[in-house]
Amino acid sequence: MDKYQEILRQYWGYDDFRGIQREIIESIDQGRDTLGLMPTGGGKSITFQVPALLKGGVCLVVTPLIALMKDQVTHLRRKGILASAIYTGLTHDEIVTTLNNAVFGGVNILYVSPERLSSPLFLAKLQYMKVSFIAVDEAHCISQWGYDFRPSYLRIANIRKALPGIPVLALTATATPQVVDDIQAKLGFAEKNVYSMSFERKNLAYIVRNAPDKFTELSNILHRVSGSAIVYVRSRKRAHETSDLLNAAGITSTFYHAGLDPMVKDERQKAWHDDKVRVMVATNAFGMGIDKADVRIVLHIDCPDSPEAYFQEAGRAGRDGKKSYAVLLYNSSDKRKLNKRMTDTFPEKDYVRQVYDHLADFFQMGVGFGEGTTLEFDIDKFCKAFKHFPVQVDAALRILQRAGYLIYDTDPDNSPRLRFLLERDQLYMLNDNSPVENEVITALLRLYGGLFADYCFINENMVARKAGLDPQTTYMVLKQLSKRHILHFIPRRKMPAICYAQRREEGSRLVITREVYEDRLESYVQRIDSMIAYATNDTVCRSRQLLRYFGEESTHDCGQCDVCLAHQGKSENSEVMEAANERILALLADHQQHHITELHALGIPKAELDATLSHLIHEERVRAKGAFLFIE
Repeated sequence: MDKYQEILRQYWGYDDFRGIQREIIESIDQGRDTLGLMPTGGGKSITFQVPALLKGGVCLVVTPLIALMKDQVTHLRRKGILASAIYTGLTHDEIVTTLNNAVFGGVNILYVSPERLSSPLFLAKLQYMKVSFIAVDEAHCISQWGYDFRPSYLRIANIRKALPGIPVLALTATATPQVVDDIQAKLGFAEKNVYSMSFERKNLAYIVRNAPDKFTELSNILHRVSGSAIVYVRSRKRAHETSDLLNAAGITSTFYHAGLDPMVKDERQKAWHDDKVRVMVATNAFGMGIDKADVRIVLHIDCPDSPEAYFQEAGRAGRDGKKSYAVLLYNSSDKRKLNKRMTDTFPEKDYVRQVYDHLADFFQMGVGFGEGTTLEFDIDKFCKAFKHFPVQVDAALRILQRAGYLIYDTDPDNSPRLRFLLERDQLYMLNDNSPVENEVITALLRLYGGLFADYCFINENMVARKAGLDPQTTYMVLKQLSKRHILHFIPRRKMPAICYAQRREEGSRLVITREVYEDRLESYVQRIDSMIAYATNDTVCRSRQLLRYFGEESTHDCGQCDVCLAHQGKSENSEVMEAANERILALLADHQQHHITELHALGIPKAELDATLSHLIHEERVRAKGAFLFIE
């Protein structure tokens, strides 16, 4: 065994690496900037965890997934690996302690959310850390051409400047060739260096079903295919309704979306993960970082607006390598809905300027003021006050963020906090508390100091364990104690926040450049068109369509998608079709334009000619321009 295998076996119990893991590890170990393209379930985390242990010092891991951070830190610590995480919601003291541990050698792998990279405290401590390399998870988020661009990722370039000579490892499961180039440019790669696994999932059958009645089709499929399932929907309301319908049909289900209380989210995810409910109906807020290998089927009731989003969500099926299904339910209304998303996602520039002005009125922010000010933003209250729709307001704020005027944080993780309203002596004199109330009060007093003087952040799960209760009961007890004015409990809230990145301007003076608006709109339209093409193209293998989108030319059909199965069931003689292929391609081999009537002279029967020509055009082996055909 070499040094890489020894680490792998010592901590993970595996004898050897999978796919391109080893090549990526060797590259970053040699100090080279490296981009790894690995599909969901490909084992990305191993590629930075193994070299982190070999190189010593601190491996700085940037990821937007707080749940994933916590999960990986827990698992690494169980293996005896020094891992910690910094994210919004920790107390100041907790952050300082973690950073000091990293400075003095008590942390080997440090997970950081991208928003923390620009905090003065983090930057001050960073200069004293011995950083071995930077690992960037979900690296496609740094590209404005990607489907999930996050401006906070652009701060990574500044960290690279603060750490000259320190290599970076970028990892993603979804990137087109354009995004691959953009990731390397934005991260300042010394030279292009990409390692790529095939995005092909041989155990995953992609299916598109034309379904006028989507719920009936959904129910039928779930009754036919056993095992754990995820059903993706577009809206929170639809998630709730679909879950109710499935339960009524005898299929155990729960639902998940960003608006749920964090405690409820955790409980529902655990119930699904432990197979207490079979189906999770969810918006796209669910799934990133989930660790459930035996999902047998992922169904989309609503069509995603990009192949990237679809590929990533569908890829959560069959991570254990067993036969699984990714099913898209599509009908004629989906194209109209997707086209409407274009106008919702890119409202007119004058509307964006109007929202900016109304925001200033909402916050009472005068012209020339506000730079650096962060304020909680109740979007429902704002929309009611100024007669806007939330979808368009959300889109306008994202455009303002890309233009550099605002920072729009839609997912702050504010930890719960509380303080006692009674003095300590008064607390001990209470005699009408229930046993569980006394357990929670005792746990709080043992875990936290200063609760009588000021509000303190608390960890509800820790309080629950100390009190010997489940988290939901603990939460309800805290609410009850607050209602009785024994303490004041402020639950965790995920109220969006807006920070003025620069002083407030008059809306009419805002500059929204082509790069911020028109280029992004054009890219969004292309992704929607590609998604519609995937759903409606019943000629080319589904797997090949997706692989081609990501720049991978597959030479074989998957043999298990709905297109392949339909072709297998047809009566056309494959040898006849192949012969027709060769004759058409031979005619066009001179790369000149040929009128379609010239093909009729080849003596191919009309049915075979039409089918073969259609296939060649869909495969992009032949181009059509009006009535003329040619090969580029």
